[in-house]
Parts: sequence; C-alpha cells; structure tokens
Amino acid sequence: MADKTHHYELDITWTGNTGSGTSGYREYERAHDISAPGKPTIPGSADPSFRGAAERWNPEELLVASLSQCHMLWVLALCAQDGVTVTGYTDHPSGTMAQTADGGGHFTEVVLRPTVHITDAQHAEALTSIHERAHELCFIANSVNFDVGCRPRVVVQV
Repeated sequence: MADKTHHYELDITWTGNTGSGTSGYREYERAHDISAPGKPTIPGSADPSFRGAAERWNPEELLVASLSQCHMLWVLALCAQDGVTVTGYTDHPSGTMAQTADGGGHFTEVVLRPTVHITDAQHAEALTSIHERAHELCFIANSVNFDVGCRPRVVVQV
C-alpha cells in the first residue's frame, strides 16, 4: 500500500483575557477552546499546577487520552479482523511528566491499563499479541519519545 498523508486542522482560541491581557503572570486565565467545524468544543486550560482551571482539559491529559484512544481503536480493529468479539473496553491510563529546573518539562512515561471484555475464553491469549500489534501500529505512540507501557486485563463474558 502506498504511503498516505493525513492533515488535521483545528482552532485554538484563548478565552482567558480578564481585561488586562497578559499584563502579569497572575493577571490572566489559561482558559481556551479547542474547536473544529461540526464538532463539540473542548474546554481547555493549563494543569492546575500552572494556574489552570481544574474543570477544563489540559494538554497533558489530552496527550494521555490520545495515546489511550489510539491504542483502543487499533485493538478493536485488530480484534474485528481476527474474529475476536469485544463487548466492552475501558482504560485507566496514567502519565508521568517531569518538570525541569527552567520550568519546562517532558513526559517520562504513559501506562495504559485497558480492560477488554470478550465473549470467548479461547481468544484470551490472542489479546496479548493483539495489544502488542496495536502498540506497534498506534499513530500517537509512534509519535512520542517516551515509553508507553500497556498492562491489559481480559474479562470473559459468558
């Protein structure tokens, strides 16, 4: 198959001007909206540790969510291809970010903890290789420079 490129375009709009712009570090909110035509707006902010609003999504959470979503979508597709019937999927991912002395930082790891519900116990072992293949194929995992671990759990629903 020939290589394809995909382009993603969206809008980020800062909504945190409280009247004096960025006249001081404490004088503005980190609130912003992530939007694209035809999609619901995602309310964004900074992590509360960096003066952000806890009730809004921060970039760090969205990165962890992106890794989890991509892995899940690959697992579901590979299961469908391999004849493994999945009836439920949840994940409780977590990420660790190290802040540097200059105020910057970087992620050191993300751990995915998917629980996959299947209908046939004979497919439980196959899910190990499916998770491995999903990780190899995940667009987002292939784009980051830190370890993305996976600790899957299988539940057989009879």
